[in-house]
Amino acid sequence: MPPSIEPTAAVNALETSATYGAGVADLFSDYPFGRAWDEMFSSSGVTRPAYDAVVAAVQSLDADELRARAEGLARSFLDRGVTFDVGGVESPFPTDLIPRIIEAAEWEVVARGVAQRVRALEAFLTDVYGDRRVVEDGVVPHRVLITSKYFERHAYGIEPPNGVRIHVAGIDLIRDEQGKFRVLEDNVRIPSGVSYVLENRRATMQALPELFSGVRARTVSDYPAKLLQALRKAAPRGVTDPTIVLLTPGSYNAAYFEHTLLARTMGVELVEGRDLVCSNNTVRMRTTSGERRVDVIYRRVDDAFLDPVHFIPNSVLGCPGLLTAARAGNVTIANAVGNGVADDKLLYTYVPDFVRYYLNEEPLIDNVDTFRLEEAEHLAEVIDRLDELVLKPVDGSGGKGIVIGPQAGRDELDELRVKILADPRGWIAQQVVHLSTVPTVIGDKIAPRHVDLRPFAVNDGDDVWVLPGGLTRVALPEGSLVVNSSQGGGSKDTLVLDAPRSYPAFAASADGADLDRPVEDVADTRMAAQVTMRSPDPGPMAMQDQQQQQQ
Repeated sequence: MPPSIEPTAAVNALETSATYGAGVADLFSDYPFGRAWDEMFSSSGVTRPAYDAVVAAVQSLDADELRARAEGLARSFLDRGVTFDVGGVESPFPTDLIPRIIEAAEWEVVARGVAQRVRALEAFLTDVYGDRRVVEDGVVPHRVLITSKYFERHAYGIEPPNGVRIHVAGIDLIRDEQGKFRVLEDNVRIPSGVSYVLENRRATMQALPELFSGVRARTVSDYPAKLLQALRKAAPRGVTDPTIVLLTPGSYNAAYFEHTLLARTMGVELVEGRDLVCSNNTVRMRTTSGERRVDVIYRRVDDAFLDPVHFIPNSVLGCPGLLTAARAGNVTIANAVGNGVADDKLLYTYVPDFVRYYLNEEPLIDNVDTFRLEEAEHLAEVIDRLDELVLKPVDGSGGKGIVIGPQAGRDELDELRVKILADPRGWIAQQVVHLSTVPTVIGDKIAPRHVDLRPFAVNDGDDVWVLPGGLTRVALPEGSLVVNSSQGGGSKDTLVLDAPRSYPAFAASADGADLDRPVEDVADTRMAAQVTMRSPDPGPMAMQDQQQQQQ
C-alpha cells in the first residue's frame, strides 16, 4: 500500500457499520493501516471480496463472544494435546480465530511456483552429491558448497531408489508491500508444522462454523495419505509392500505432537532410535513378535544425530549403520541425508539460477532481494547499512540469530558488525520487508498482525503435490516481524477458495456431516506390532540439542 494512503479507523468503521451493523464496526473500530499489505482490507479500507464470508461470520459477534470463542479454540488445542515447546515450557499452540483466505487463481500461481522450486532443488541435490555439473558450469562456486555447514560428504554417491531426496518440503513465502508473494527461505531437511495445518482446520470449523456455511475451500485432510503414498513409492527396489516407520527423537522434542499425529494418521509405527537395529546392511525394528525389517524411515531426527557411526558418535537418537544400509539400497531415509545444503541461506540466493539451469524456466516466485556477504562489494555496502537491513545467519533456523537492523540498538549492531567481518560467509542480508498483515483477535479487539505462509509440498517421484493453503504463521506481538513458533509466534487456518467442481471441497451443513474429515479418519490408524525392549530414556538435554529440525 502506498504510504500516502492511510484510511482512518473512523472511516473504516463507518463503512463497515453501514454494511454489517454495529457489532463488527466495534470490533474493527480501531483497526490501523500502515505500510504493509493487508490481506483483508484494500488500501482504501474496503473489504477484499475473498473475505466477505469472514466479515459476515463475525458481524454478529460482540467483544465478549469474540473473546469467548478465541478462548474456546485455545482450550480445544490444550484438550487435544496440540502443544509446542517454547523456552522449555509446553504450551498450547497459539491459533487465531480469524482464518487467512487465498483465492483460487492466486493459489494456482503459488502452487506451481512452489512445485517448480522443489523440482529445481531436487535436481540440485542430485547434482551436488553426484557429478556437480552446477559447479563445472559456473552456476555456483565450489567454495560455497563445501563451506556449507550442512553439506554432508557422507551422502556423496547415495542414490535414492526412486531418485527422490526431498519427499517433503516447506517453502516459506511472504507477501511484500505490493501484495506480491516472494520466497523467504527453503526447508527441505525436516520441515515441521503440517500437523498444525490439520488441527487448525478442525478447530476453526468448530469455533467459527458460520464461516463454513458460506465458503467452499479445498480440503487439507489429504496430506497424510499423500505423504504415505510418497513414502511407499520411495521403497527400495523390489519391495512392493514396504514397512514404513516414523523415527522421532522422543517425547521431549518440540514437535512430538506432530510426530505422533502423522504416525497415527498414516497408520505407521512411531519408533525411536533405540527401537531399531542394523546389521548386514539392513534395518529392523524390535516388536513383540520379534524383529521386523524396515524399508522406509520417515525421520524427524537431524543428520548429526541420525547415525553415530558417521556423525555424532555418542548420539542415542538414531541407529548405528543407517547410512550404510541406505547406501546399500536396503532402506530409504526420507528426507535424504545431506539435504541441508539446499537450506543454507547463502545457497538460497542461487535457487533462481537453479530453476533456469536445471529446468530451463523462469522462476514463478521471486526471492526476497538478498546480499551475499562473502562478496566484497556486497559486504562493504551492508556494513554501512546495518541499521537498515535484516541480517540472518546462513545456518540458522527457527528465527534464531536474526537481527532486524531498524529495531536493533547501537551496541547490538556494533557486536553484529564484528561477527560479520569475522565470518562473511556465515551471514546474508535482506531488505526489510513489511510482511502482509491479517486481522487477528487480540483480547476483545481485532488488530493487524504480520504473517508468512509455509506451503508443504510432497514429492512422490512422479509429481510434486502442494497442500492447499499450508501453515500461516503469525507474529503475535504488535509490530513484530518474527513469526517462528519457536520464538512465540502463532498460526491461522489458511483457506484456499475453490469452485465446487474443480477440486475436492467441503461445505458446512446443519449436522456437520459434510465437514472436512477429522484427521483421525484420514487413514487406517491401526499400528504395526508394538515396539518393545526400550532402553533408558536419553533425557531432555539430548532432545534440546536436536531442535535444529524445527525450521
